[in-house]
Amino acid sequence: MAAAAALRCCFPGSAIGSGFVRSSSSRRGRSAAAVAAPSREADPAASLGDRTRVDFPILHQEFDGAKLVYFDNGATSQKPFSVMKTLDEYYRSYNSNVHRGIHALSAKATDAYEGARRKVASFVNAADSREIVFTRNATEAINLVAYSWGLSNIKQGDEIVLTVAEHHSAIVPWQFVSQKTGATLKYVGLTKEEVPDIEQLKALLSNKTKIVVVHHVSNVLGSMLPIEDIVTWSKRVGAKVLVDACQSVPHMPVDVQKLGADFLVASSHKMCGPTGVGFMHSTFEMLSSMEPFLGGGEMIADVFKDKSTYAEPPSRFEAGTPAIGETIGLGAAIDYLSCIGMEQIHEYEKELGTYLYESLLSVPNVRIYGPAPSQTDHRAPLCSFNIENVHPTDIAEILDLQHGVAIRSGHHCAQILHRTLGINASARASLHFYNTKDEVDVFIHGLKATVDFLTSEH
Repeated sequence: MAAAAALRCCFPGSAIGSGFVRSSSSRRGRSAAAVAAPSREADPAASLGDRTRVDFPILHQEFDGAKLVYFDNGATSQKPFSVMKTLDEYYRSYNSNVHRGIHALSAKATDAYEGARRKVASFVNAADSREIVFTRNATEAINLVAYSWGLSNIKQGDEIVLTVAEHHSAIVPWQFVSQKTGATLKYVGLTKEEVPDIEQLKALLSNKTKIVVVHHVSNVLGSMLPIEDIVTWSKRVGAKVLVDACQSVPHMPVDVQKLGADFLVASSHKMCGPTGVGFMHSTFEMLSSMEPFLGGGEMIADVFKDKSTYAEPPSRFEAGTPAIGETIGLGAAIDYLSCIGMEQIHEYEKELGTYLYESLLSVPNVRIYGPAPSQTDHRAPLCSFNIENVHPTDIAEILDLQHGVAIRSGHHCAQILHRTLGINASARASLHFYNTKDEVDVFIHGLKATVDFLTSEH
């Protein structure tokens, strides 16, 4: 399908004027107003960012005359009108519990909920929709693996291999497992290019290794790990592999069968979907071998006074009433992303990310962490950086207040990585397909002005 035709199927009309972004708000004395987006058909010669941003109502705000530039997509993505419409339709038209009722509302909600599961399975090329377990987020999915698989399969003397670049959600659950079982945590360090040392990882693997826990794409460094190789090496010693794919699934094609990891997790809110829902992929055979993580309704087959029997996966791991509307909204987000095409998104973001990196180099005394685009086959569209003698929180605060640019500052839930880099915090600009080079220019202009302001005598 041609790009322009694909976008027409995704964006039949402007999201603005629909009633979803009518109110104004204030933050620290600033007024924020919705601005009407053009309702004309997208120019096929325009960039993907220019063609898609019309469908994101939040991006059309102004703060004191400055258009919002949202560069905090590594934390959460914005939502297209189609996702909002899907949520609104669910709560207006067929709000009901799933899997339990025999009435029409429950049947429709169940069909939509399970339809979302099938969409997720197709999106990551799972062999069977029963291999997709819905959770509250990726953090809960990792905890599910740690408690349901880890506590049953890891014992004193065993080893768990991680990298120093992991998100806290991929570290802390395994610290719990280590404390409960007596297993040892082994950490892979960084190379001089500031990427996890794959040769060290390979050397750490032994018959003591029970699981390797790694990110697919780093939320700080922007680098990508060779998951297929890691899986191959791990299988040779009988170890399982868990992949945190939160920063890859929203930005590039991900094929779980090709990667071959035993567990892969991701979060809806980073892929243009609602908050409150994430998912885990594992094989049906693996899931069937695991004990439940939480107990309650839906995850049982039969309940007796002294014991219960459990449902088959994925129900076994989905106790209680799920986030029904949000899960259906995730299905709508996948429809949206699939309509554009993940390969097209990946190629555009690769170009945009390189433009961001090279533009940042024009800022005096800047230090960008992670590999340069020329040093790697893949660098995510994000840059974590510091400016000499300027605190990253001051940078983020002034960019927000004076220039309408939203970026991140802090340790990005990666304190071990920041300590390894010899810093306490960094600023991070992270992009998505609805961002543009013009916005990068606004960011760089604002950053230079901010640095001048913070370093000048006044």
